[in-house]
Amino acid sequence: MLPQDLGPDLETRVSRRRLAGGELLYEKGQPLAGVMVIETGATQSEAAGGTVVSRRGPGDMLGQRGILSDGRARVTTRAIEPTTVFVIPPDIFRNLVRHHPSFGAWFERGTTGDDGPYATGLTALKVADLMSATPVTCLPMATVTEAARLMRDRRINSVLVTDGADLTGIVTARDLTGKVLAEGLPGDIPVSRIMTANPVTIPASALGLDALVMLADHGISHLPVAEDGAIVGMIGKTDLFRHQAATASHMIAEIVEACSPEDMARVVARTPELLGQLVSAGVSPQAICRRITDVTDAVTRRLLILAEQQLGPPPVPYLWAACGSQGRREQTGVSDQDNCLILDDAATPGDDAWFAALARFVSDGLATCGYVYCPGDMMATNPRWRQPRRVWRAYFRGWIDRPDPEAQMLASVMFDLRPIGGTRELFDDLQAETLAAARANSIFVAHMVANSLKHTPPISLFRGFALIRSGEHKNQVDLKHSGVVPVVDLGRVFALRGALDVVNTRDRIEAAGAAGVMSAAGQAELLDAYDLIADTRLRHQAARIRLGEPPDNFMAPGQLSDLERNHLRDAFMVVKTMQSAAGHNTGMLG
Repeated sequence: MLPQDLGPDLETRVSRRRLAGGELLYEKGQPLAGVMVIETGATQSEAAGGTVVSRRGPGDMLGQRGILSDGRARVTTRAIEPTTVFVIPPDIFRNLVRHHPSFGAWFERGTTGDDGPYATGLTALKVADLMSATPVTCLPMATVTEAARLMRDRRINSVLVTDGADLTGIVTARDLTGKVLAEGLPGDIPVSRIMTANPVTIPASALGLDALVMLADHGISHLPVAEDGAIVGMIGKTDLFRHQAATASHMIAEIVEACSPEDMARVVARTPELLGQLVSAGVSPQAICRRITDVTDAVTRRLLILAEQQLGPPPVPYLWAACGSQGRREQTGVSDQDNCLILDDAATPGDDAWFAALARFVSDGLATCGYVYCPGDMMATNPRWRQPRRVWRAYFRGWIDRPDPEAQMLASVMFDLRPIGGTRELFDDLQAETLAAARANSIFVAHMVANSLKHTPPISLFRGFALIRSGEHKNQVDLKHSGVVPVVDLGRVFALRGALDVVNTRDRIEAAGAAGVMSAAGQAELLDAYDLIADTRLRHQAARIRLGEPPDNFMAPGQLSDLERNHLRDAFMVVKTMQSAAGHNTGMLG
């Protein structure tokens, strides 16, 4: 992300700061020492009264909103465990934003808050995204009984008091208990006697974080939302807390403290809301999928810890690895399990009972959290995928030497392996050896290329959409198997040809361009096409979530505008062209 021509100044002036758990990083209103990047540990930011408004972990940024405005901290932030941060001085950060367009564009695109390019929740969403758009109002002469009935019937806990178009006050359930019932006042007094007059308001364009800070600073629970002098909505603490609880950092913080799969399931249930928030905030598809996968990774690691607490220490070192979409960090709102266990070669047949119990505990826990069992039984609960390292080496060698259809399918899955928990060293040499052997076997590569062409984009002979012709999803497009998967398959071929060790599809395409496996023009077109297809898929899932429906991958093109349909069709054509080039090893592939 950083420009390459920064020179030695950046290296000499960026400092590292170490904090103990509980130590303040900065207080609200304090001049900031710079923009901070968390290297290790975790922080939490607090509004007045200690209200926690966000938690951050490694790779997250802090303080850029303050640095780019008045140079002062917007909230109080402290370490919640031993933490190390890099501090980029304010003048260097402002200079980067001002004079390096790509750097500045990154922050404009990726964040509206102190959350870096993965902004989520209240630091990314505006009040307009979070408020109730139909505020309930009453007149100043309405009785407190009438106001109470309004709250009961509408299932709300505040009513705005208006006189024509003018906002004159607000009455809350707390006012009814504290100012009417507690004082023994009759129910026929006008609300004007107990309301909070001339309440503070917030614009719809403000951030959710700004609303939470304002509520805390004023010691109130509700804020009318004003736009051009007119009241357009209402936002309260409960709205904000509900959305803040669905940020990836908060979810992961709860997962690492969970004591059972059921505890984790209650957290993972917020994943659809997380996806919807990220889509609404305009976060890139790659960042959305990585945040969702981060949650799955946290669940898996916590389950491994709980399993070891129950089973005792492992008899030999092991590695739990994910494949499929979790392995590639490309999970969306629809995910199943794909995993395996790589055991140290010192493992004996007698050790398998312990690892079988581990696999069952983790897989059942994942299922409890909503990650369905793999339909193809590609899980560590299957003894075939729970083997010592020497067996895994033989598996890969056999698939490469004898690339039959089953070998192609298995290799396609297993080339996406990513370590999740355990001893990482069990994987490193195995991955490098396998990539080198696969690349050297031209017959295997040819089979993998042929396998990658089995999923074709949904484009008809005359460049129209090739829709599903019958069944439950008639006249729809499968945005996964006909949209994303063809690009995933191409990325895997690029990784084989270039012996590239990255597993994320977008990272593979970028690495392939850098390695000369494909031309710069081909890389740029395929990245644009992939981003558009992935974005369309995520927006479709988010739309279903907003309607209270489960997310899926099937979309009717008629849901899109003419312009969107044309762009999507063009993206599919790019993928089809790249598949043809891959099949002939010509053109845009270097």
